[in-house]
Amino acid sequence: MSEPKPPTPTPGDTYKGWLFKWTNYIKGYQRRWFVLSNGLLSYYRTQAEMGHTCRGTINLATANIAVEDSCNFVISNGGAQTYHLKASSEVERQRWITALELAKAKAVRMQAESDDSGDDCPAVPPASGQGGGCRNSEIQSTLRTLNSKVEDLSTCNDLIVKHGSALQRSLSELEAIRVGGEMGEKIRQVTERATLFRITSNAMINACRDFLSLAQNHSKRWQKALQTERDQRIRLEETLEQLAKQHNHLERAFRGATVLPPSLSNLTLGTKGGVSGKGDASDEDDDNEFFDAMEDPAEFITVPADPKYHRRSGSNVSGFSSETGMDDQSFDELSLASNPESPQPLELEPVRQRRTRIPDKPNYYLNLWSIMKNCIGKELSKIPMPVNFNEPLSMLQRLSEDLEYYELLDKAAKCQNSLEQMCYVAAFTVSSYSTTVHRTGKPFNPLLGETFELDRLRECGYRSLCEQVSHHPPAAAHHAMSEKGWTLRQEIALASKFRGKYLSIMPLGSIQCIFDKSNNHYSWKKVTTTVHNIIVGKLWIDQSGEIDVVNHKTGDRCHLKFAPYSYFSRDVPRKVTGVVTDKDGKAHYVLSGTWDEKMEFSKIMQSSKGENGTEGKQRTVYQTLKPKEIWRKNPLPEGAENMYFFSSLALTLNEHEEGVAPTDSRRRPDQRLMEEGRWDEANAEKQRLEEKQRIARREREREAVKAASSPEEADAQETGTEASEVSETDTEDSSPHTPVASPHGSLFPYLMEGKEGPYGAPVKSTHPDNYQALWFEKIDDTVSGEALHVYKGGYWEAKEQGSWDMCADIF
Repeated sequence: MSEPKPPTPTPGDTYKGWLFKWTNYIKGYQRRWFVLSNGLLSYYRTQAEMGHTCRGTINLATANIAVEDSCNFVISNGGAQTYHLKASSEVERQRWITALELAKAKAVRMQAESDDSGDDCPAVPPASGQGGGCRNSEIQSTLRTLNSKVEDLSTCNDLIVKHGSALQRSLSELEAIRVGGEMGEKIRQVTERATLFRITSNAMINACRDFLSLAQNHSKRWQKALQTERDQRIRLEETLEQLAKQHNHLERAFRGATVLPPSLSNLTLGTKGGVSGKGDASDEDDDNEFFDAMEDPAEFITVPADPKYHRRSGSNVSGFSSETGMDDQSFDELSLASNPESPQPLELEPVRQRRTRIPDKPNYYLNLWSIMKNCIGKELSKIPMPVNFNEPLSMLQRLSEDLEYYELLDKAAKCQNSLEQMCYVAAFTVSSYSTTVHRTGKPFNPLLGETFELDRLRECGYRSLCEQVSHHPPAAAHHAMSEKGWTLRQEIALASKFRGKYLSIMPLGSIQCIFDKSNNHYSWKKVTTTVHNIIVGKLWIDQSGEIDVVNHKTGDRCHLKFAPYSYFSRDVPRKVTGVVTDKDGKAHYVLSGTWDEKMEFSKIMQSSKGENGTEGKQRTVYQTLKPKEIWRKNPLPEGAENMYFFSSLALTLNEHEEGVAPTDSRRRPDQRLMEEGRWDEANAEKQRLEEKQRIARREREREAVKAASSPEEADAQETGTEASEVSETDTEDSSPHTPVASPHGSLFPYLMEGKEGPYGAPVKSTHPDNYQALWFEKIDDTVSGEALHVYKGGYWEAKEQGSWDMCADIF
């Protein structure tokens, strides 16, 4: 019988020897060679089979070890495998039992460590390089060995206590018996137990000796290794910092060398070398913005301009326009809108204290399936959408939120240069999306004839009026006028397409801005809003597409590109870039930023053609002055996450005001009840308003039919109209469109809010509707060539007189 090998620094010790294994009732117990290693007990017919044939293996981590008598013991892993074994003596059996128990404890511990791997990693500093990885692995192996020895000590301690108690009992029995034949048997038992105790004690002494030896040998090595790791980490940090700076400088030098003429590239590299001597490249990076393709289809990049342009930018130098391609007007680098002849703006004081909070959004549980279950058997036109998917604002109020950054238009009105003015108008178009990043609630669809006024004349110098001018298709008209000399008007309708995982919302209609002093007339359209994770996951919103802001008087144009979010893109999320060009296509300004944070602009001093881009398109290189911030998003009020992520302006839109029209959104009862947290009452009120609107529409259709037909035809068509009312959708939320960046909380409301034809187009009513807007009239705009509703006047005069007799009772 071979003796166990001394412990080695491995996950488990190895023990080998001969045992008798029960095979069957014919052959009985057969002699087999057993090997215990790494928590596995394997057996072979002979020692020669160890290299090629294993007869069986059992994992001790899940095995049960039981002793039957003085020489027999059983190992079982729950029924699948059971080994009935017999040792040559009780001492040999106890050696195997001790080795098996130690191996089982280690196997269980190793399995637990594998289930929760990584717990020991933070204790050692991270290593870098091949040498550091080897040292780290060596330290980890040593720590595991020490932990294994500690566990061996603990197990041996338990065995010593166990065998010591048995020895004590035997000695007590020896003292109590009489001298005789029984004495010899008891003495033999005491001798065997003393032998077992000696074996276990020797094992514990050997384990203690191994532990002490390892601790002494590795203590100094650990200290040196840890100190080496610290020193190496410090050197690596310094090296990485130097490499990052060198890489940054080389990249800029490479770009300058490949896209600029030799004379300019040398000058640019010289300038960069002077800056890099300061040891900080982060500040210079802010001056260098590299943009995606904006020209159709060429790409462009920007580089810092020649320092001479910075020196001359504040004065009007003769010959400067021919040298740099600039116009004859001087450019003030500190302010675009500097106009010494314009009077200083008057200080506007608020006439009232606006509210800064609304009731917190209730945390109501919404069971979508219960809503769908209640819709079974009902007409599509009679299914009300609960307010749980909404926010307590109407679409008209959301349109008015575009004026949150009205100061941009105020500054644009002061500009004498139309190209400078274009920069502010472009920034204003981007700013209107800043409130949509967290707003996943859907605004209330306005009732036909609903209005919303935003009178900030004494506070901010402008007035705004919105009206729902059409129901099939749904469309809203907006008109804003400022004392600073600008007028903003827009008519917006929406189309949507469900793409499976996301919903695309395409605004239809245009926005126009007219400046009184210069008579510059600008127009643009909105980009596509995409609502992601519409079925599963957390909703998030992205804006993507391109906008062309056109000055119809001068021919100037600003092409803005909203880059769609991409997980693999290295650009910042929600990036917006743009180029301002004149009627001849010559670029004058570059704009860059994000639609949810800020926008910057840079004056282009010179442009040149560089090498081809990744797709073979020639890239344009713009030399620009240092970018200046033109717009920055206002921070959200405190606690905005509990108030639907409303901005400071949005919090005031639904505030009670005296003297507004009876059709104003502030007077809408279901919206008011939702804001107050009374959602059940709001749902009931919403259903009442929808039914009231259906009745009003049917009456208009009957009147239109009677007016257009003879009495006999009118009766027949009226009968057909009543018969078809069931199949036609005409609810307050019947539109298949959703407001810009204002989706529902799930897919169900999008699909249930109205019928859609092919490609998401709304199903149009076949019945005539002779509704005419009250405050707006539809015209063909001669400048932009589009048909749109424009304000025809009379609202503010009616408000001053307090006469609202012409308003319909829609609430």
